[in-house]
Amino acid sequence: MLVPLLVAGFFSGAIPQAGETAPDFTAKDSEGNVYTLSEMVKKGPVILAFFPKAFTGGCTRELKAYRDRYADVEKAQGQVLAISMDDAETLTRFKAELKAPFPFIPDPEGKVVSAYDVKMPLLSVPKRYTFVVGEGLKILKVESGNDAINPHGAIVACPLRKPAGADAKTPDSGTK
Repeated sequence: MLVPLLVAGFFSGAIPQAGETAPDFTAKDSEGNVYTLSEMVKKGPVILAFFPKAFTGGCTRELKAYRDRYADVEKAQGQVLAISMDDAETLTRFKAELKAPFPFIPDPEGKVVSAYDVKMPLLSVPKRYTFVVGEGLKILKVESGNDAINPHGAIVACPLRKPAGADAKTPDSGTK
């Protein structure tokens, strides 16, 4: 009984959990745009969708589901970053095939994947994990495996709030 727990603990390491602080990162998407997590969360919650491999069955289902529910993500003022260890060229093709409206982050060296400790042992692919990150980089929800294919849990974990600066009064906001 103890051996499986030790083995599971060895392989699950330090995967960030709900309530903890998410590792911050800056990364380029497949189109060359730069994203910094700590800046993104100022605009609303960020769903980090780590997926193993482009053009595979589960990953295609997962990212199509995010595409199909993207209006719900936007209503919650959320954002999605789809992250894998595929190269930029592969993710550019995958994103185009899916007609996905959110960025795909290539992480071929596994820097972001390692920061979240979601790399599969002995393989250069991440495990399927979803992290919902809110203000102050606080992790609001973590899902893994088959639970991470359906975006419903991640979407409902996005807190409804006013955008940053919505309460601030500006001398000339340009609206009448």
